[in-house]
Amino acid sequence: MASRSTPPPSPGRASGRPVGSVTRGTTNPNRLRRMDRWIAATHGPALRRAGDPVAVDLGYGAAPWTAVELLARLRGAAPRVRVVGIEIEPARVAGAKPYECEGLSFRHGGFEVPLEGGERAMLIRAANVLRQYDEEQVAEVWARLCARLAPGGLLVEGTCDEIGRRHVWVALGPEGPRTVTFATRLGSLERPSDLAERLPKALIHRNVPGEPVHAFLRDFDRAWAAAAPYASYGARQRWIRTARALSADWPLADGTGRWRQGELTLRWEALRPVG
Repeated sequence: MASRSTPPPSPGRASGRPVGSVTRGTTNPNRLRRMDRWIAATHGPALRRAGDPVAVDLGYGAAPWTAVELLARLRGAAPRVRVVGIEIEPARVAGAKPYECEGLSFRHGGFEVPLEGGERAMLIRAANVLRQYDEEQVAEVWARLCARLAPGGLLVEGTCDEIGRRHVWVALGPEGPRTVTFATRLGSLERPSDLAERLPKALIHRNVPGEPVHAFLRDFDRAWAAAAPYASYGARQRWIRTARALSADWPLADGTGRWRQGELTLRWEALRPVG
């Protein structure tokens, strides 16, 4: 939401206007399905335990499809969840209002995450929002958004392609970043490092020699190549074999159940940028 020329105010700075500026708003139905399914699977128990869980689709874009889909997918895991779509462009909020229904509403706002009565979110999803920002702004935005989480809440921030085939996201708790997830439609994957173009802003400029993310993608490609004989059993089996090989040297945070979905999650500490 914040442009390169307008850095977001610090978390303590008071402002009567939404924090940030308008993004391109590109969106497509089903674009965020991989992220949504991961959230439902991994964060569903926390959403179910919450008495009145609120999930925020931050910067949903020019059309409300992602917020509508988020409600449907989360309701399968947590029937009481409510979704609030937040957009900084007033015309987009007005255009989304006809889609409001039980459990789904839309509000004008930005990184301040303006929820009713000052409530805090059990989930904030910010997909393809920080793509246009400077890397130096990311930590400040993360801190602001994490401060709007309820206890046990989760921020999921990442980037995907236009039709959701390739997606990489960071999951953060109130204390900061926890994990990084790589997700892809396996049938379209030539090599794992193809996902590099969808690294979130905190990592995309760090894919250079000497940085952990560069070393990880190198090892990912090598393990994928070594697992080529398993391709005769299908891309899924090759991916699972690749993940098992990586787990010897990298702290993976998931297992076969998620690998079968074309996902791989590892601890943030393993990819934390140098310096």
